Amino acid sequence: MLRPFLLSTLAATALVISLPGVATAQQPPRPPQEPDPTEPGNLRSLTQQGSMLSLPGGERLMSEAAAAISSQNYAVAATKLQDARQVYNQLSNFYQELAGSFAGIDNRISEELRQKALQSAQSRDQATYQLALVHRAQNRPELAVPLLVQIIRSQQPTRELGNQAYQQLLELGFVDASYQRPQAQQQAQPIQGLPSSQDLRRQQQQQQRQPQPQQAPAPAPAPRPQTP
Repeated sequence: MLRPFLLSTLAATALVISLPGVATAQQPPRPPQEPDPTEPGNLRSLTQQGSMLSLPGGERLMSEAAAAISSQNYAVAATKLQDARQVYNQLSNFYQELAGSFAGIDNRISEELRQKALQSAQSRDQATYQLALVHRAQNRPELAVPLLVQIIRSQQPTRELGNQAYQQLLELGFVDASYQRPQAQQQAQPIQGLPSSQDLRRQQQQQQRQPQPQQAPAPAPAPRPQTP
């Protein structure tokens, strides 16, 4: 006797659920609970992994650029280095402005911020130099020359990186006069963790000797002889 009644009840329930505009009562979703900013563990630190506007963020981009250069993926390397330049340049400007704000108020903080600005500027120029080498490897000296001039303006020719940038301009034929720093010169060392210009040219030569489905980048121009 109860079976027909049970079937009719189930059918009516299914009909109600399937009707448009008819829904069963539901509890409203609870909004996500915001972390308490007063708790030290909930602070969003720029030094945490994944943050970009920080010195570790710039170093991470430089490491990714080095990996791209090792695989001769110069397009990706150029993008990573350009991003690193932007990060370091912003950091340098921000730290410099903060250092000026604390000058005469708290010299300890001002000096600490000034050192961070110098460190960021140095890293920016290193990323710029490496980007210029990548453009040389791509046989695009017209993009490398402005970057090298920026480095010399920032570093001055008397510093190692500025002297290396000038030597690159000499190899490209953009300048003719050679220059030696006043102090005893040592062989220019590559930027730590990134290939040197000689490494880039060596990779190009190896790539040319191996058949590739796509056109390989043209080799960098041969160094010009230096005048005494």
